[in-house]
Amino acid sequence: MHGCTWKFEPKSEMEELKMAYKYITRAWNKPEASFVKELMWQRAIDWRRQPTILRIEGPTRLDRARKLGYKAKQGFVMARVRIRRGGFRRPRPRSGRRPKRMGIAKLKPAKSMRLIAEERAARKFPNLEILNSYWVWEDGRFKWFEIIMVDRTILSDLQLGKGKGRVFRGLTSAGKKVRGLQHKGKASRTKGYRKRQKGK
Repeated sequence: MHGCTWKFEPKSEMEELKMAYKYITRAWNKPEASFVKELMWQRAIDWRRQPTILRIEGPTRLDRARKLGYKAKQGFVMARVRIRRGGFRRPRPRSGRRPKRMGIAKLKPAKSMRLIAEERAARKFPNLEILNSYWVWEDGRFKWFEIIMVDRTILSDLQLGKGKGRVFRGLTSAGKKVRGLQHKGKASRTKGYRKRQKGK
């Protein structure tokens, strides 16, 4: 078109940052189809040799950590926890029992692996409080979770209360999910509500 002048407006730093976070999120949503799989495959080799609970400098998944409350400032601490995968089989009892009462296989933990990882990190760092956590990677034998921890002095600033042991009282996201409080007050999503509706 004649007389039309195109103006190129450079993007602001905030827009570029949002695009970067969006790119990271898309890559982690489908790790097998992006660079994440190859990168984490190499990192997992080193992670297997590291301690079970390890304090780290910063988050591996920056976008996920920021969504869950992480900030790169004083008072925030990150840790990576390794949890063993697989069933919870127990040794076979020596005395006689019928198979139903053996208690060997088909044992299910009452907690999720993410909640177990949070509790182990809380015991390792007793002077910190667990803010949140997220899945990082897994292989055939282990699962890795990164835990966001905060100093107790800034709990009031985050409006999390002053009590100790948030994770042991089921107040983290993983704890509330295990307790069935994620959809609190939304009766349409509960199993009992749907069952009653079918009976009408």
